[in-house]
Amino acid sequence: MWKILSSRIHQGFQTNRFPEDVPLLPDRLRGAPILEPSRCLEGCCACAEDCPTDAIELGPTPRIDLGACLFCTICTEVCPTDAIHHSHDYRLATRTRADLVLESGKSLELACRLEAKTLALFGRSLKLRVVSAGGCNGCEVDVNVLSTIGWDLGRFGIQIVASPRHADAVLICGPITQNMALATRKTLEATPDPKLVIAVGACAISGGPYHQQAEQCGGCEGAEIPVDLYIPGCPPHPMTILDGLLRLLDKIPTQ
Repeated sequence: MWKILSSRIHQGFQTNRFPEDVPLLPDRLRGAPILEPSRCLEGCCACAEDCPTDAIELGPTPRIDLGACLFCTICTEVCPTDAIHHSHDYRLATRTRADLVLESGKSLELACRLEAKTLALFGRSLKLRVVSAGGCNGCEVDVNVLSTIGWDLGRFGIQIVASPRHADAVLICGPITQNMALATRKTLEATPDPKLVIAVGACAISGGPYHQQAEQCGGCEGAEIPVDLYIPGCPPHPMTILDGLLRLLDKIPTQ
């Protein structure tokens, strides 16, 4: 008994203090992309041509669709002038699909809080039912990380539940394969109204790397599932997921 107590005291406080303090993030974190078209070489389209999901659109106003972006760094590797590169900014979640399209010279319209009536229902307690809809399991792993001692999702009143009948929101990962389409819709139907839908990762938003495959629906966008919160990435960092959830619940300042 004393050994257990002594060990616990020695370990100290393990949970990070977000949102009061942002924990130290790894240098290899690929955050929000930065576009600097003034550096582009005339006629160079290497980044757009090599993008595996066609997320980059060149023209008078270059743009990146973060809902399709895999954060794979192929574009940054082929760009000869460093006109496109990733920042260290983990804040990526938005409320609308259109807000995920990042244009040069503009910042992301980050997720805002829920409407007052909905926030009154879910602001203190939000139960999530996770649906793994045919992806690689990367997004699911980072969602599960939030329940560990280092993140302690429960301290914000957010919990993952086993049954959609106990849930307030359905959190979808994966491109929604044809084999999972019915199960996903049944989960949504079994979740009591009013409910929220959260799309986590490029697959759940737009199909991700599978967007050209007939065996999948193209994520929530292709399956025509209304979404309340988009969290891009492949997979998104746990901090990105947590930041999006807390913005939705008005637990951190909207920027």
